[in-house]
Amino acid sequence: MKEKNGYWKKYASWFILGIALIVVFKTIDSFGAIFSWISSLIDILMPFFLAALLAFILYIPCKKLESLYKRIKIKFLAKKARVLSVATMYIVVILFIVILVNIIFPALSESVIELAKSLPNYYNMAKEFLINQPEDSLWVRLNIIGIINNLEEINISETILNWLEFDNLTVYLQGIANVAGVIFDIFVTFVVSVYILLERSDIKSFAKNLLKAICSKEGYNKFAKYYRETNSIFYRFITAQIVDAIIVGILTSIAMTVMNVEYATLLGFLIGIMNVIPYFGAIIGVAISVIITIFTGGWIKALWLCLVLIILQQIDANIVNPKILGNSLKISRILIIFSVTFFGAYFNVLGMFLGVPIIALIKVFVIDFIDERNKEKIEAENSEELVSTENETNN
Repeated sequence: MKEKNGYWKKYASWFILGIALIVVFKTIDSFGAIFSWISSLIDILMPFFLAALLAFILYIPCKKLESLYKRIKIKFLAKKARVLSVATMYIVVILFIVILVNIIFPALSESVIELAKSLPNYYNMAKEFLINQPEDSLWVRLNIIGIINNLEEINISETILNWLEFDNLTVYLQGIANVAGVIFDIFVTFVVSVYILLERSDIKSFAKNLLKAICSKEGYNKFAKYYRETNSIFYRFITAQIVDAIIVGILTSIAMTVMNVEYATLLGFLIGIMNVIPYFGAIIGVAISVIITIFTGGWIKALWLCLVLIILQQIDANIVNPKILGNSLKISRILIIFSVTFFGAYFNVLGMFLGVPIIALIKVFVIDFIDERNKEKIEAENSEELVSTENETNN
């Protein structure tokens, strides 16, 4: 009987192993479908992620406004402090958007239109420069002129006419649908963020009770600790990057205007936006500005601009940004480059922006894990030494 049971156990384990192998094979075989499903899920949930991010950014200002309304000795204001604080904050946000649309964007659009009109001239200037290069120069060896000539052979008019064919009607309709989808996502983002801020106490209370129910006391305390760490890292980083981007954009625009650089407002705005992306953003923004200035103002002005922008970036990196950020996240440049590259590849601009605080948080987890493991090993070694000492004493 025992022998028969042994056979059954043996066959059952082989059967389970076979099923496991089939499941693994099917999973690997359908990776494309799995990733497609994950990508669709991320697209669906993106407005909610953005709403949580927006509510997270506005949380501290709303909290301070709420406490301010509560201190005012008017019963109605004290009673409706939370609603009024959220409403006030969103009125400020909407006013900021209105200012952008009515004042800053028109100035930027004029610069963009002017730059677009001038691009053919800049293109011809660049081509003439390359043609006049000596035969042993790097540009000639890379066959840049040949590449440009191949691009020029593309019939742009024919390409446009092909796009206007009836067969591409579905593409246009898809584009319209995408625009409508973006508008809907923006609407959902704002509405959900408002509800998150209004109901934040209920959300926190529910999450707290749920964690206490499913976690041990030690697990809950550890989660609470990491929640505080996460909150601190993300809020300091995100608010610092946004404020820093605004300061850098204003300073560079002023510096370019003083230097009489063309498209000063546009380029300053571009550098400010790019500065949000750690490490790479500033380099890309400065490079684009210098290249455009080479065509609009010549090599000398471009070199002076490059020097001024490098000085401003150093002031920002060593004085302004650390002052806004407070305690540094203390991440090496290798980790910054890795985080921006990795998360940017999977989550585009949002990933490039949030990659650094995510890596900073992972670093906290890893350091805590290492410290705990080393502490356990030291305690185990001390315990073994104590037992060994007691045995020697007894002997």
